[in-house]
Amino acid sequence: MRYLNPKADLTFKKVFGEHPDLIISFLNALLPFEKPEEEITQVEYLNPEMVPQTPFHKDSIVDVRCKDQSGRQFIVEMQMMWTSAYKQRVLFNASKAYVSQLDKGKDYELLQPVYSLNLVNDTFSDSKGYYHDFRIVEETETREVIEGLRFIFIELPKFTPDNYQGKKMQVLWLRYLTEINEKTREAPEELMENPEIKKAVTQLEESAFSKEQLLGYDHFWDVVSTAKMQISSSRREGREEGLEEGEKIGIEKGEKKKAKEMARLMKVDNEPMGKIIRYTNLSEEEINSL
Repeated sequence: MRYLNPKADLTFKKVFGEHPDLIISFLNALLPFEKPEEEITQVEYLNPEMVPQTPFHKDSIVDVRCKDQSGRQFIVEMQMMWTSAYKQRVLFNASKAYVSQLDKGKDYELLQPVYSLNLVNDTFSDSKGYYHDFRIVEETETREVIEGLRFIFIELPKFTPDNYQGKKMQVLWLRYLTEINEKTREAPEELMENPEIKKAVTQLEESAFSKEQLLGYDHFWDVVSTAKMQISSSRREGREEGLEEGEKIGIEKGEKKKAKEMARLMKVDNEPMGKIIRYTNLSEEEINSL
């Protein structure tokens, strides 16, 4: 049996954007719910393309967007590479989902929380931990929280099965994302013993995809590989200058080159403008100029 990598755009959306039972299990495992009554029991998929109410505002597309039985919204994204603009895009998308709940004249009390879950196949912090939970918190005295938006970032390269205790399903889902790939010929027994994980693994069987889908899958990894090489080269150039400022400039330059190359390749493939913007964080003007 040959499997595809679940982190690719094609596979991630197939597993979590088409199977409500799997996204429910995934969210319950990875979101910081503290009480059983907070857990999700049913979901309704929402359009992942969040179109602005006026033509002058920015469009955005996410991997998976859904809401549960109480109206809470969940945005799930798989990000292959970290860029300095990614947090701003996450904040933008979650805020848009939050404010779009209310029509003119309705009460603010009707607003339901929005959770943004971001799986990052890269490292971006100095922390040893892989799980980062962001909220709007009063810092100095009360530690009071303004509810409404919550952001979870998971650094997948930092995850190992033995560095998180007490949440079995969280470990299983993260093992699924980090251990299953093109080299897998037999999925780990611990994963296949769980019905939900087993179903998710089955969705990755190469035989389940058409020839055209497999070509698109291979192209996705080509683009990712090219972009990673570019930013790595630019970071190295910055370090070789021997200056902290030089390294910073090198990193920023590399991120920009990486984004432009990815945008150029996506334009060649006639990808929608909204999708190119989501993957590169470039403006529509910058993309059109390539």
